[in-house]
Amino acid sequence: MNTAKQYTFNPDYSVHPGEILGETLQARSISQSELASRCGISEKHVSQIINGKASITSETALLFERALGIRASLWMNLESSHRLHVARRAEEARFASFYEWAKEFPIRSLTKRGWIPETTSKEEQVRALLDFFGVSSPAAWEAHYKKLAVAYRKSPAFTTSLKSITSWLRIGELEAADIETDPFSKKNFRRSLDEIRGLTSLDPSDFELRMKELCYKAGVVLVFLPELPGTHVSGATRWLSSGKALIIQSLRYRADDHFWFTFFHEAAHILLHGKNAVFIDEESKVLSDEEAKADAFAANHLIPRARYERFVSVRPISRSRVLAFARELGIAPGVVVGRLHHDKVVPFSWFQDLKRTFVFAEDDTS
Repeated sequence: MNTAKQYTFNPDYSVHPGEILGETLQARSISQSELASRCGISEKHVSQIINGKASITSETALLFERALGIRASLWMNLESSHRLHVARRAEEARFASFYEWAKEFPIRSLTKRGWIPETTSKEEQVRALLDFFGVSSPAAWEAHYKKLAVAYRKSPAFTTSLKSITSWLRIGELEAADIETDPFSKKNFRRSLDEIRGLTSLDPSDFELRMKELCYKAGVVLVFLPELPGTHVSGATRWLSSGKALIIQSLRYRADDHFWFTFFHEAAHILLHGKNAVFIDEESKVLSDEEAKADAFAANHLIPRARYERFVSVRPISRSRVLAFARELGIAPGVVVGRLHHDKVVPFSWFQDLKRTFVFAEDDTS
């Protein structure tokens, strides 16, 4: 969570440098015509600057420095500050018109989690949201997330708000930005997956740190990030650069079989699919070819197909056999039970006590 608060002084007024120039001339009993003569410019131009109708350029600032003994940098700082103030006021007017767009994002949850500051001002909410996404306007947001939108809308389910899912993904990106990894290596990642598979019998407090470290060494950032309102996803995968991939798990399903299947499913996208792809995984009865391949990879990596088929070919499937098979494979019994339930080998009510419900440190974020 981003808990740092930033306070910036942004006054709601600005003094045009021409006003300072006029006061300076008055204090020194210098007429506008005299200043114009000293600087070699027209009296009309001096009048326009004093009345705020013309700006002080760098050339004019140097002329004033010679004529008045006031450094050009002061005039330029005054001019720059005034222009920035005018631009901010114009920006605020535009931001007010963006509020209806901003309301579609989960602003309350982003505020509660500390990703945008709390404010009752519509303009400030829009500004904070644009800062959060690192874009300048709704049009820039649409352009930046166009590829993601196209990828997401390929999902047969498509029940999640695009603005909510992009907010969730953005948090994952920001958290991943500060995590250093080795350059991505497919070989190292496959090796890491083999070791991670052996962690399935542990509790999160015992496996979480090791699991993440193994991913980092292979060039993959793993982030556990609870859902935002309007998101109904189990995980997502994308590439942050050619040498750094990101896996986000929502912790939507706390049972160990769902958790581990989701992780290996997301890992499959990294190993099997292109670096330009973005995968957002929802529940769906209709799977794309990529999702079907990721499902098969996860299922068979956790429980090798040949050994699973031999196991289920012998009936009945008893509790003791499930426990023995899990020990033989070196995985959690809940993972075996989840596979049996998914394949409808046994009724869903069987062996539920062999599944475990995980609790993560991130779970207190709502």
